[in-house]
Amino acid sequence: MIVVAGESLVDLIATGDQLRAVPGGGPYNVARTVARLEQPCVYLGPLSRDRFGVRLREALSTDGVDDRWAPSSEDPTTLAVAQIGQDGAATYGFYVERTSAAALSEAQALAVLEARPRVLYVGTLGLVLEPVATSLEALVAALDDQVLLALDPNCRPAVVRDEPAYRARLQRVLARADLVKVSTEDLAFLSPGIDPVDAAAAMVAAGPALVLVTDGGDDVHAVTGVWHRSVPVPRVAVVDTVGAGDAFCGAFLSYWYRERHDREQLRDWAHVGPALRFATEVAAITCQRQGADPPRAAELAAVAG
Repeated sequence: MIVVAGESLVDLIATGDQLRAVPGGGPYNVARTVARLEQPCVYLGPLSRDRFGVRLREALSTDGVDDRWAPSSEDPTTLAVAQIGQDGAATYGFYVERTSAAALSEAQALAVLEARPRVLYVGTLGLVLEPVATSLEALVAALDDQVLLALDPNCRPAVVRDEPAYRARLQRVLARADLVKVSTEDLAFLSPGIDPVDAAAAMVAAGPALVLVTDGGDDVHAVTGVWHRSVPVPRVAVVDTVGAGDAFCGAFLSYWYRERHDREQLRDWAHVGPALRFATEVAAITCQRQGADPPRAAELAAVAG
């Protein structure tokens, strides 16, 4: 199984004077991407019992995500307001206080080990809000050495209340991580004033085998302790970028799992290159749709066919 851990929420996408409510949340989007690409996926994260939460759970089920380790919460669903710029790029404001995204206990997190994950993904608000952040860190600490750990900080500075504690947690998770996906915006927050590739190299020195750096419509960079490569991003008509980075990450993990690659092969460009190109294609398709709506495997086959 690929276990994806972190928050779900509802994106309120603002276009003109209207708001459109769509399922979202970085980890939640990753889980749906993995399942739509027909790889086995478990979602670990609380889901509200309110109307939005019911909709979120139904979407997981429709896509084939295993939600048995996604506990129900009496707290209301977390909300994000996404403002879409003229270039399709999204900026976010969050409503997180006393909402469902945070409501994961350590016992609930550790219970997912019953699924015997081969890959664990953690990220976004799941590493910020409490108690979910502490619970997911405990899960990371309990992982078997053979489990590939993927980290996407997907930093949301406006939500971070205790920046030193947040940075310290990221460093602890980074030390165990095998694969890190970051955007240039993440790196501008985490390592201000440092060239993104240099910042990625510093991350590699802290533990991961591979760091992937996305930069909107510009090249994606792959950095290890030995080599640095880049892959161009397909040029498409962008509707919005909501969920594009999550689709990229989910697609990379899906490819890696499907090909039965392991942690050590993250240092081998012969394996990383095809996975990276697949991930950019999936993300590009997602950018051509409103909201986080990654493609299904059958759609990709039709395009290729």
